Amino acid sequence: MTKRDYYEILGVSKGASNDEIKSAYRKLAMKYHPDKNPGDKQSEEMFKECAEAYEVLSDPQKKQRYDQFGHQGVNQTGFSGFDNVNDIFSHFGDIFGGFGGGSIFDEFFGGGSSRGRRRSQGVAGTDMKITLRLSYEEIADGTEKIIKIKKLKTCKTCNGTGAKSSAGYVTCSVCKGAGEIKQVSRSIFGQFVNVSECNNCNGEGKIVKDKCTECHGDGRTKDEETETIKIPAGVSDGQYLSLRGKGNAGARGGHAGDLMIFIEEEKHEYFIRDNDDIIYNLKISISDAILGAEVVVPTLNGKAKLKIEPGTQSGSILRMRDKGIRHLNSGGRGDQLVKIHIFIPKKISSKEKTILKDLGKSENFIPESKNDKGFFKSVFN
Repeated sequence: MTKRDYYEILGVSKGASNDEIKSAYRKLAMKYHPDKNPGDKQSEEMFKECAEAYEVLSDPQKKQRYDQFGHQGVNQTGFSGFDNVNDIFSHFGDIFGGFGGGSIFDEFFGGGSSRGRRRSQGVAGTDMKITLRLSYEEIADGTEKIIKIKKLKTCKTCNGTGAKSSAGYVTCSVCKGAGEIKQVSRSIFGQFVNVSECNNCNGEGKIVKDKCTECHGDGRTKDEETETIKIPAGVSDGQYLSLRGKGNAGARGGHAGDLMIFIEEEKHEYFIRDNDDIIYNLKISISDAILGAEVVVPTLNGKAKLKIEPGTQSGSILRMRDKGIRHLNSGGRGDQLVKIHIFIPKKISSKEKTILKDLGKSENFIPESKNDKGFFKSVFN
């Protein structure tokens, strides 16, 4: 089952601060807490899902790997989620209370006070996704790509405000400038305050009255931009890199989205990739397999000599050390594996038939058989 995006789970943007991530998690943890939803398996799963998202996004190193490589990046660090709710409580002492302070669940069962929400600034920009095709040679040692992308950029005329001037706004009549709507309800657990973003002004608290003639109040215009993308060595098909703030600009000062670069491997003329090793299928003649030889094979960096030992069998794999792909975010690199295939001609001359029949009578050309050692001899006598 495909995991949901951690930012989507917590309902925050990729530019969210640690405090915003923590605040979003606290609210969701209260919503799906097992004590509030006894016997509700779905709420329990949501509770664990939120905890998993917070565990990654609250850790700078894990967050960086997740932003760059998605779930695959954090899975490589050893994170595998939580087995039960007790694991979550033991893992987040600072979130669920502990020494020196009350629990966030005090707000459920009486006491505590909620802090006002921060008014949102504009509308966040959307992420952009592009596919970047890379050859094995580019993946092996990393590369740098220059691309042009069409996207929404901050309007230069109004500097992204959407208004002709600083006086071009009016206070939202629905939320009275607060950017949020509060609804109070009571239950057996006490008083609950439900705070939601104002739909009339999208949480901005104000509405553009005198719109910019260039962007028509949006604060963005369509434009083209050149980006230089540094691709680290060892990336794989399906992985992605995230360039923070390089997506579509946000409306009226909102955070810009991210640019997601999805990696697609080009099919190679000679090689097949196996993790960080590359496989090359080499055909050799019967005589070279028997007598041995020195051959030249292609590599990711050009060509190299390879020694074929006398008596090499078909299907043998010869290893060329450090001729593969560099490991992602670590030292060393893979190998080039050369798989031997002995070429068998479909047509031969009469002279060649005679030579092969004579060789077939030799002890050295008779295959060993554990069941009947005399079988092959009788065939050629």
